[in-house]
Amino acid sequence: MNENVNRSALFLGSCFALITTGFTFSIRAGILPQLGAEFGLSAEQLGFINSMWFLGFPIAMVIGGLVYHTVGPKIIMTVAFVCHALGILLTIYAGGYATLLVSTLLIGIANGCTEAACNPMIADMYSGVKMNKMLNRFHMWFPGGIFVGSLISALMTSLGFSWQAQMWVIVVPAIIYAFLFFGKTFPKPQVEGVTSLGANFKAMVSPLYIFLIICMALTAITEFGPGQWVSIILGSSGADPMLILALTAGLVAVIRFFAGPVVAALGQTGVLLGGSILAAIGIYMFSTVTGATAYVAAIIFALGYGYFWPVMVGAVAQRVPLSSALGMSIIGAVGMFSSSIFQPIIGDWIDDARAESMTKGLTGNALELAAGQDTLEKMIAFPVILIVLFTILFFWQKNPKNTEKIPQPVTH
Repeated sequence: MNENVNRSALFLGSCFALITTGFTFSIRAGILPQLGAEFGLSAEQLGFINSMWFLGFPIAMVIGGLVYHTVGPKIIMTVAFVCHALGILLTIYAGGYATLLVSTLLIGIANGCTEAACNPMIADMYSGVKMNKMLNRFHMWFPGGIFVGSLISALMTSLGFSWQAQMWVIVVPAIIYAFLFFGKTFPKPQVEGVTSLGANFKAMVSPLYIFLIICMALTAITEFGPGQWVSIILGSSGADPMLILALTAGLVAVIRFFAGPVVAALGQTGVLLGGSILAAIGIYMFSTVTGATAYVAAIIFALGYGYFWPVMVGAVAQRVPLSSALGMSIIGAVGMFSSSIFQPIIGDWIDDARAESMTKGLTGNALELAAGQDTLEKMIAFPVILIVLFTILFFWQKNPKNTEKIPQPVTH
């Protein structure tokens, strides 16, 4: 009984740690315009700040994945909490651009540690069908955290709360997971069946794995690009940007919970190809519509990218099995790293679009709307390239629908 209570507390703590991760994504997206205004930052500078979140994540994931069997989840989660606390406090009391870069990097590292520790820990605590069920429930809380955080940010912004007050909200789930973990006995890492790093790396230099790496880089920026810039890009569209983020995240949480039957029916490459088409349509609509129609675009966009991350990780597990857990961790890290690289690029697109629109005499909301729509037009390129790549993969791999052996995704 004591073991069950301990296990329940650790699982619940893991969920709150992932909710913290979701909050750091959505609330930071919500306060981005306020940060830009208060510190006089360009969109490109805001992009570099965003990139730190996506850079810290893969660094911690890869290192945490490599040392998990040596140090165990307790130490990794201790590092996660310290970095969450420091990152949040440094953001709240930031003196300028440099402090925001460091604080956001620390938050990214904390989020990566959460993924590196909690996924294998849950797999060690449960087995068989129960393990799959619990991992599924755990993974709902990243989009679930974004959903709740988006609504909180939208409400607080409408009520006139400062961006610092919104950052304090992230402290709440962080303290809860630290309390749930405190004093608990963590499971010992299971090492049975772990293949050698040499075999892992050999599998990871195969043409298929390299192809999937390229696809992952593009699926990740398709998913995270519009979301992280939603307040700035869609702030003048006539729709509430944080409600759009909440809508997409909430829908993704639901469809990921029921991903099994969809993947079984369409196959991995069928789901990925169909998702790319829907994502392209959704982003195109974002770039042309205003008002309530933007919510329709959000639904189509969410249906497009919703399966990207778990199915890409599952594709590695099924099609490049000798890459093992390291291969799945690396492809997740590549997804986050590509998002890091593209954040300042997207910011630069926004700055350029604003400058071009100003030469046309646009000001105020008309200026921001034109700049946002121009930037979204450029983002359509990501899913369009994916349509081509996943069409190639569809015929290359003959779209096998046998997915029984796919383990649960190890990140996000």
